[in-house]
Amino acid sequence: MATPAVSANKLELLQIADAVAREKSIDKQIVVEALEDAIQKAARSRYGAENEISAKIDQQTGEIRLARHLHVVEEVENDATEVTLAEAQAKNEAAVVGDIIAETLPPMDFGRIAAQTAKQVIVQKVRDAERERQHEEYQSRIGEVAHGIVKRVEYGNVIVDMSRAEAIVRRDEVLPRESFRNGDRIRAYIYDVRREVRGPQIFLSRTHPQFMSKLFAQEVPEIYDGIIEIRAVARDPGSRAKIAVISNDNSIDPVGACVGMRGSRVQAVVQELQGERIDIIPWSPDPATFIVNALAPAEVAKVVLDEDAQRIEVVVPDEQLSLAIGRRGQNVRLASQLTGWQIDILTEEEESERRQKEFAARTDLFISTLDVDEVVAQLLVSEGFTELDEVAYVELPELASIEGFDDDTAQELQTRAREHIETKNAAMEARRQELGVSDDLAGIEGITLDMLVAMGENEVKTIEDLAGCATDDLCGYWETVDGERTREAGILEAFDITPEEANDLIMWARVTVGWIEDPAEEEEEAAEEGEKAEGDDA
Repeated sequence: MATPAVSANKLELLQIADAVAREKSIDKQIVVEALEDAIQKAARSRYGAENEISAKIDQQTGEIRLARHLHVVEEVENDATEVTLAEAQAKNEAAVVGDIIAETLPPMDFGRIAAQTAKQVIVQKVRDAERERQHEEYQSRIGEVAHGIVKRVEYGNVIVDMSRAEAIVRRDEVLPRESFRNGDRIRAYIYDVRREVRGPQIFLSRTHPQFMSKLFAQEVPEIYDGIIEIRAVARDPGSRAKIAVISNDNSIDPVGACVGMRGSRVQAVVQELQGERIDIIPWSPDPATFIVNALAPAEVAKVVLDEDAQRIEVVVPDEQLSLAIGRRGQNVRLASQLTGWQIDILTEEEESERRQKEFAARTDLFISTLDVDEVVAQLLVSEGFTELDEVAYVELPELASIEGFDDDTAQELQTRAREHIETKNAAMEARRQELGVSDDLAGIEGITLDMLVAMGENEVKTIEDLAGCATDDLCGYWETVDGERTREAGILEAFDITPEEANDLIMWARVTVGWIEDPAEEEEEAAEEGEKAEGDDA
């Protein structure tokens, strides 16, 4: 189509540009510019590549104007691109040195090679414009469900014809046991669009959690209208899924609306997902309630939350354990993904045994450190005391209020507790100095003597040693060796330090020894520069 464009009559040239623009769904101006570039390239091959030639197409008449650009100079060094001031003034009296004058060239006939070159330029420009249009169009559609027809299947990857572009569903984004043949219709979620040399690559998924959300939005009008919100989705694609919903209208049951009359709405989604079982769960702002709902159909007897670690311990009746865990841990895994909490499941019997062990261990701690009998130690544990520090520094009246204690007993217990702590700290301080752990390291806020000794025993004795550590060195990590996962203990793992705390400690050390700039100071400087720039603009 592009070959006759350069040799067609004037009006036909514009008609061809218009037809190509409509066919490829691109701006007509882009096609006209491609024609101009092609004519310019052909003209340079005709008149010489060293010439600076421009080509313009009049979009009203279709007339092609060719011109050679010459720089006005005092002394010509290159005849192809330069002209003397005298010659320039002969054409234009106002010309001065430094100007660029345009010398009109006569119309030219394009030979076979020039026409072929022009065709390649036009084809490439149009192809680039078409790819850019496709990228922009589908970039804005990320997060939508797309419909298409299977064009071919290559090594498990499904190539989809979307009428104006090609997309791919990679084999790990296809549901298990799902197969497609050429000509099959397919629905999938657009999750990424990338620019690549061969054109925009559109990536589709049928396993993405949001694919299920979009399918429910298509089947449930209340979700589409925003009356019901999908707050979280967790999927084991092709097998089972959990979806958490909440209603903004108290008169509408979110679970019932998603299920539909006789399950019609949820069944439509299940059929699209090849029989994937879907648990629809009411979302709750209370983590404990939400997690209990997420573990359905299992019944929960008790929960214990650790909000700092985002961890929850769930106690279930013995006969509910297998139901709570699910086949191959599927139920508890999906519940954990849905809620964002790490869930530990115990039976009532296991929880009771653990509590008894903890009670006995704490009792033994107080017997050995406070030199008291078992009854007194058990009273302390029963009242919620777990550490020696708690006994040593609790308010005296609180300790004396324990049944069977009086002021003298409480005072004696505190004295013994403090003496034991002081003795232990003295021993730890001596050990720290023996290991050669620096005073600078000991001066860090939040670092205990126990931690310093543990660090010294692992050759972390200065702030520079700490700066050279990684987060895993302090917190520990899991490693797979010969297919078996093993735990590598961290230097401070016994002290329940979180990865965030460990990272902050290491970054502080790196700033202190001058390895890096303080991020907080850099942010302040950037903010000050931004304010200054705004002030200058004003």
